[in-house]
Amino acid sequence: MTDKVVIITGGSRGIGRATAVAAAERGYRVCIGYASNEAAARGTVAAIEASNGKAVAVKCDVGEESDILKLFKAADKFGTLGALVNNAGIVATTSRVDEMSAERIQRMMAVNVTGSMLCAREAVKRMSTRHGGMGGVIVNLSSVAAKLGSPNTYVDYAASKGAIDSFTIGLGYEVAGEGIRVAAIRPGLIDTDIHASGGEPDRAHRLAHMVPMKRIGHAEEIANAILWLMSEEASYVTSAILDVSGGR
Repeated sequence: MTDKVVIITGGSRGIGRATAVAAAERGYRVCIGYASNEAAARGTVAAIEASNGKAVAVKCDVGEESDILKLFKAADKFGTLGALVNNAGIVATTSRVDEMSAERIQRMMAVNVTGSMLCAREAVKRMSTRHGGMGGVIVNLSSVAAKLGSPNTYVDYAASKGAIDSFTIGLGYEVAGEGIRVAAIRPGLIDTDIHASGGEPDRAHRLAHMVPMKRIGHAEEIANAILWLMSEEASYVTSAILDVSGGR
């Protein structure tokens, strides 16, 4: 058990919400970042508080550096940062690369890559023993799309997650001697509403037959893996990427 703070970006719904609830159950004070759905964020906070946990929600578009700084300042007031879960991410509608606009690609990278890197930057400033911190854990959310490439669907999203894989490995090596562990989860087809953002709300169910386990995953299954990486049970794990994909 711990009374340290975990920041979870995109923490109002789906994998973020499941992770927030699970972290609170393990004693973390949870600081949830949400881009726009205030009602969902408040609902997650209420669910945590109903079980005697502590949580706060902060509006934060990780595509904006100023919002990230506000999120971390709010977390500073909430307690000592012990973990960051870089969960916020976007996907666009199904498209070939030769149909993508510059604005779409730039927004994809701003949120999925730059936002995660800036959040990690702020976490390292607070957790690294080099900066007087007490250590901590950073868990990045990648995707099996990083391996598959997502042709004819969203290559830009896949590329952004490939960047997250490289970032996880490099940052992990960089801060391994400073009390910080860095790892990533690569979810497969998970039952969340991110598919609706891409214009295919039934995509996960439609492609379930392609998964060796013949089913889609659930947000709680990803949250369990994230919480394991955050725990002392994973104390010798860093610069590692864990597939939670049913074998896909």
